[in-house]
Amino acid sequence: MLFQSGHLSRDLARKSVRGGMTTIGSQGVQFVLRIAGTAVLARLLTPADYGLIGMVMVVVNFATMFKDAGLSMATVQKKDITHEQISTLFWLNILISVVLCLCVLACSPLVAWFYGKPELTTVTVALSFSFILSGLTIQHEALQRRHMRFGTLAGIRIASQVITMIVTIGLALFGWRYWALVGGTLAHAFAGSLLTFLFCPWVPGRMQKGTGVREMLKFGGYLTGFNSINYFARNADNVLIGKFIGAEALGFYSRAYTLFMMPISQIRGPINQVALPVLSSLRNEPERYVKYYQYILDIMATLTFPMMVYCAIEADFLIRLLLGPQWLGAVPVFRILATVGLIQSIATTWGFVVISCGYVKRYFFWGTINAIICVLSFILGIPYGINGVAGFYAIANYIMLFPTLWICFSGTPVSVSLFCKTILAPFCVSILATGCIMLSKYFCESDTLGVHGLHLIIFGISYVIVSWVRPSCRDTFKIFLREFPITFATKTQTG
Repeated sequence: MLFQSGHLSRDLARKSVRGGMTTIGSQGVQFVLRIAGTAVLARLLTPADYGLIGMVMVVVNFATMFKDAGLSMATVQKKDITHEQISTLFWLNILISVVLCLCVLACSPLVAWFYGKPELTTVTVALSFSFILSGLTIQHEALQRRHMRFGTLAGIRIASQVITMIVTIGLALFGWRYWALVGGTLAHAFAGSLLTFLFCPWVPGRMQKGTGVREMLKFGGYLTGFNSINYFARNADNVLIGKFIGAEALGFYSRAYTLFMMPISQIRGPINQVALPVLSSLRNEPERYVKYYQYILDIMATLTFPMMVYCAIEADFLIRLLLGPQWLGAVPVFRILATVGLIQSIATTWGFVVISCGYVKRYFFWGTINAIICVLSFILGIPYGINGVAGFYAIANYIMLFPTLWICFSGTPVSVSLFCKTILAPFCVSILATGCIMLSKYFCESDTLGVHGLHLIIFGISYVIVSWVRPSCRDTFKIFLREFPITFATKTQTG
């Protein structure tokens, strides 16, 4: 059953809606858990503790880009697969994971030397073993995604996150400082692998030649190339801040960046998982393709725009509430990054348009150009501190938006004008809601929790009321009401 594909194209619309709802629901649970964990750990650990781990994670997460090698996406996207093909990919992923583990082990003294922190050697060594743990289940997870078993995947992620929180908070309470974060990372990798094996007990065969995996390797190669370059660009700020400004500044910056990315990830991640296979199946039907893309883009803009606007307006309150007063140095950075979030989540939709239409080379090469611009913005911002890094990063994102869309949409059913037309309504509604919350803050300047809660209620209600005027929002809500009972029943049966 795992290698049969005939049923995948049946009832595609309902599967995509149901899968998206299930994944978004689970992301909501994970978001709450992350916020709770962040709030607790921010009071048990110091910015310097986070900064030390941030220095190592730049190297570890960069190496992680190569662990998958794009082979999981190749498994999801390929029309027909066989047991022999996936078994071969499984062993290739294992081999890559072991090699990466050894490479990170070898680099551990260099990491400590580069930052001038001897303790980073043992931290890097410990984190290197997470590659082998998580590399065991790459193809198992890909098979689950291929068959849209999003409920099972969601349960695994939530359970793994709960275990991670328990381990990390427990170690922090016993005074393990930054080692608590190391222990949590290893616990997450172990728990995720164990649970994945339990829910997908597929046993791979031996590696074989002549199974037809060359095309899948080529596809995965371009994706890996893009992901690795993109990761380097997105984390160059951490390297530069850690090297030239210091661990404490990196701690402020990394926590602000993590909070800024949380709401975006909760929305973008689930939608990307569902949208890419659906758009791939519709690339020969331009009208349906455009309609589905507009639907996805509208949902992303409608959900992310108000979140980012609210974060920018209430940055000081959110930092105090979630992290504590000792993290107020992160407020300006958080506010600047929130302005980036207005366009970042919707701009990245060019990625699955390019991939679904088969332009993988364009995806890689234009991603490289964007990466170069991103790194240059960080370098220009370093002399002005962490606020300068965030500020120049924001400017670069806005400058590159329309050139990126114009080049990447060329030859696809999507156009820049279609993109702008789709996001215009959510943007205007967000501006109106912004006016409401600013009026509320003007007439009630108290800094109590209750008053800030009132500001949030006014902002949320005004946004929902105006959004309800839009037919697309009403239609989406009707789909939710129609599909929710089915989604709930499916999750109950699979759980």
